[in-house]
Amino acid sequence: MRLLGIIDALRTHCAWTRRLTHASLVEYLVEESYELVEAIEDARPPEEVRGELADVLLQVVLHSAIADEHGAFDFADVAEELADKMVRRNRHVFAADGTLLGTYPDSIEEIVASWDEAKRAEREAAGPAEGSASNPLHSLPRHLPALSLADKALGRAERWESALGRSGSTPPVRSGGDGRAASEEPLLADEEELGEHLLQLVAAARARGWDAERALRGAVTRFTDDVTRALG
Repeated sequence: MRLLGIIDALRTHCAWTRRLTHASLVEYLVEESYELVEAIEDARPPEEVRGELADVLLQVVLHSAIADEHGAFDFADVAEELADKMVRRNRHVFAADGTLLGTYPDSIEEIVASWDEAKRAEREAAGPAEGSASNPLHSLPRHLPALSLADKALGRAERWESALGRSGSTPPVRSGGDGRAASEEPLLADEEELGEHLLQLVAAARARGWDAERALRGAVTRFTDDVTRALG
């Protein structure tokens, strides 16, 4: 691949590129990912989206090149890892050997359930040192923005209950200081109203000198702790 040769030449002959490390690249990966999100959400022309995708791909190639120099893995290994995972996780499309099944479900719920079951099997095979098959929240990426983290935590808990037929087995979201249950908070017509409500909450937090991001992240942590305790 031409790109891999170019990156190899830069790592050899460009002092700046040669000094890049996994750690120093993190800020660029985050920045490039958000720029791609912005291009997609702003419905920019295809060539702009393509350019942002290229910038994200550059991060993958650079990380792979750095790892290759240390004898860990290379870009081909990364691609093969992804191919294996796609076969393993998509049991509704592929047999274990990667061949197509021939018939495929139309139900999104069935597809999501199949994906989640494949992930549970992976955790079970990994053993307790790598993860817990009984805790749906153990592998949540802790550096996600707080809103995304909250959404994923709640979504995983709901899907886990549904898959195992154990509705109500995970603890509810804690009520606010006024004692109202989370289900009573508040009645909103659409996402626009939700956005305005969230903005009002951030404004209220700022007025009190509170950090809204930290506050929500703390609430998610307490929820995941509650789930962990409930699961024993």
